[in-house]
Amino acid sequence: MHSFQELSSLFETQFNKRHFPKEPAHLYDAAQHILQIPGKRVRPVAVLMGNELFEEILPDAYQVANAVELFHNFSLIHDDIMDKAPLRRGIPTVHINFGENAALLSGDVMLVRAYEYLAQIKTTYLPAVLNLFNKTAKEVCEGQQLDMDFEKRPSVSLEEYVGMITLKTSVLLAASLQLGAILGGARGNNQQHLYEFGKKLGIAFQVQDDFLDCFGDPQKFGKQVGGDILANKKTFLMIRTFEVANAEQKEQLNFLLENSHPNKVEKVLQLYKACGADLWAQQLKEKYYTEALHHLEEVAVISNRKEALKNLALYLMQREH
Repeated sequence: MHSFQELSSLFETQFNKRHFPKEPAHLYDAAQHILQIPGKRVRPVAVLMGNELFEEILPDAYQVANAVELFHNFSLIHDDIMDKAPLRRGIPTVHINFGENAALLSGDVMLVRAYEYLAQIKTTYLPAVLNLFNKTAKEVCEGQQLDMDFEKRPSVSLEEYVGMITLKTSVLLAASLQLGAILGGARGNNQQHLYEFGKKLGIAFQVQDDFLDCFGDPQKFGKQVGGDILANKKTFLMIRTFEVANAEQKEQLNFLLENSHPNKVEKVLQLYKACGADLWAQQLKEKYYTEALHHLEEVAVISNRKEALKNLALYLMQREH
């Protein structure tokens, strides 16, 4: 069994190449641009980990992992356009460097390239892999649309937000693990428990991300603290504060959201703390993390084979960036 770090290195070694032709350069250089931005590669490595949980890693697992990583980056290119994001991990986004038209097309061709990798796996696995991959791809798009819809709404319930995050963020991690399990010959119950492990872990990861945006160390987090507040994003913390705030606190929060107050971030953080949203978010993260580990325990393989996935879960929950 390999650790996440070992598998990450193995994946990167074979992935770190040009995945596209040279011409037309403006299209394919744009597609290659985002792949060269350093990242954790959690999702493709999850494919390898899902495979190795049940069986030795197959060559096909790398093809599926490549497809997952290309799909993920396709979605990031389009998300950055929709969010008008100038930077991704400190590097100019594709649409800033190459223009929106090239960015849209490069995202499209990246999705096509993902299917080319899937087409290379053994036909024995292809129907199940394609079915899960296609289902997940649609759900990620649904999640992004809901995220944009929520920006226009005055309020969003916690249940609605969790549903959106599940589609936008969690299902791809969950599916990555299950795709690997399919290749490893796992049966239905084991596949489902592994999927649920990834889904719950993905939600816990987003709770942590929302928390770090407000209360993280900016030197470690790598972003401006309070970026979500400045953008008036409906996060776990914002939704919880509105749920429990008294009339005066709600009035203050609405005023801060509707106006460009010079101390907006500081004032909103004070309200979060006064309403206990910071402590609640930590408890919510632990809830989903615990549920994730429960599903991992239910997977019917010997315990020591699960250590790498437990360590991955711990790493994602203890991160400060």
